[in-house]
Amino acid sequence: MNLLSIGKMAKLNNISEQTLRIYDRMGLLKPFYIDSENGYRYYNIKQCAIIDMIQYMKQLGMTLKEIKKQFEKKELSLLKNMLLKQSQRIDDEIDNLKHQKMALNRTLESLEHFEKCPPPSTITIEYIGERYLYSHDTAVNFYDYGIEMYEELLRRFKAQMLSDSLPMIYFCNAGTIMKKEMLYEGNLHSSEIFVQVDKDFKGKNIKTIPGNLYLCIYGDSFDKEISLIHNMLDEINCKGYEIIGDYICEVIAEMPMFDNTQRGMYIKLQIPIKMHNNNSNQN
Repeated sequence: MNLLSIGKMAKLNNISEQTLRIYDRMGLLKPFYIDSENGYRYYNIKQCAIIDMIQYMKQLGMTLKEIKKQFEKKELSLLKNMLLKQSQRIDDEIDNLKHQKMALNRTLESLEHFEKCPPPSTITIEYIGERYLYSHDTAVNFYDYGIEMYEELLRRFKAQMLSDSLPMIYFCNAGTIMKKEMLYEGNLHSSEIFVQVDKDFKGKNIKTIPGNLYLCIYGDSFDKEISLIHNMLDEINCKGYEIIGDYICEVIAEMPMFDNTQRGMYIKLQIPIKMHNNNSNQN
């Protein structure tokens, strides 16, 4: 019988000698013969079939432990169940990669938007298309506290996302919402945090924001948000616009740059409005 040394067996199958030793230790593939005098391992070429099967099953995503279990049990039903589980893992991974790809595209769009944004305190009127938000009401008014409380509330929001099985890739550029009634009353109260999600995402606490015309103002700090809101309300009163929906503070871009450990971001404050005929030509 023509036996193969461990080196020749490894080379013949394009694997390392270390891999064959691992297979040996795990009981997946024992040498056909071991020289009792020098301990050299030798293999029969027919054992290549076992290596082929191990490599194929690894390509299907099975672990060596799972392969060993199948070799020991020799049950097709066990193999089928393992493959079904692996198929589900692959589907989950595909979904995760799809969400990651969409998140990358959103981030690129945000950065491109940031590069073209007007200077802080600039007021504009823009049409913003339909958006899909995951939101959570923290029951705490952000404006009563400083940035430290906002960061604490973001921790709670993040925990709620996990509880609702929302992929963490969406935890980016978190914004806030204030009810229209609060704007009318001049009682600035905002306790709802949101992040944007993809149109086809199915989950809890998802709301659709319809496309609309918005009065917008840009800013580079949450500390300036209240004064910017008053600027917007003054503009609305001056031009006779009608507020037709909730106020949104959207983070256009959140940078990996920190000023005294605080977030570096550029925000876009938005109030949906209706322009009446007698003032539509004033802009």
